[in-house]
Amino acid sequence: MKLSGFQDRTAFVTGAAGGIGRAVVTALRDAGARVYATDLGPELPQDQPQFLWRCLDVSDAEAMARAVADATRQLGPITLGVHAAGMLDAEPLRRTRADRYGRVMDVNAGGTFNLLSALGNHMADQRRGAIAVIGSNAAGIPRMNMGAYGASKAAAAMLTRCMGLELAEQGVRCNLVAPGSTLTPMQTGMWSDDSGAARVIAGDPAGFKTGIPLRKLATPEDIARAAMFLLSEEAGHITMADLYVDGGATLRG
Repeated sequence: MKLSGFQDRTAFVTGAAGGIGRAVVTALRDAGARVYATDLGPELPQDQPQFLWRCLDVSDAEAMARAVADATRQLGPITLGVHAAGMLDAEPLRRTRADRYGRVMDVNAGGTFNLLSALGNHMADQRRGAIAVIGSNAAGIPRMNMGAYGASKAAAAMLTRCMGLELAEQGVRCNLVAPGSTLTPMQTGMWSDDSGAARVIAGDPAGFKTGIPLRKLATPEDIARAAMFLLSEEAGHITMADLYVDGGATLRG
């Protein structure tokens, strides 16, 4: 089955320089969408007339609103949105300073709010659109040394589902993709040696972390494909869903 609903439509993507965000941008462009890609990281080559790159701090609400307005002027009304921006924090809660906790919440939860608010209002005016937020399976299960991160992703998940409820009458769908361990720089940056992947797959009973039943890590393309499905016309009756793409690691769907 070929997914539909992308040709000549404008997509707004955050976190576009990261592993998952970059895979989403590629998938959208391959499907024929016009893409407005944003991030704080390295700029992607702007080698097509229907692709624009802009620097954006998702925790800045005014900057988000300006970016959405600019995307509309440059590429037309936005009907597709993917929020892949986020930051990792791996520190025990009892050692986490308030300013560090605040920054994690500002980016992961605040950034999600800013994106949903700006795009949600824009799409509601058109009475059409779909948004996929890249969350985390850490939003649904406690993790050692990831309290701030898990809390921020749990907040992002509830924000997305509540916005989906508010926008349903306007024909706008809001869904989540919840990845587990994925082969991105964010993941590999936590590894101390070449056995990092094997340790993640096997799990860590001492750290109360299950392994991955499918015996492999996700790729960015795995997560991008899930997001593309939720954006597509084939998912036209799906909203407020939280799709776990973690190889079964959290033992839930």
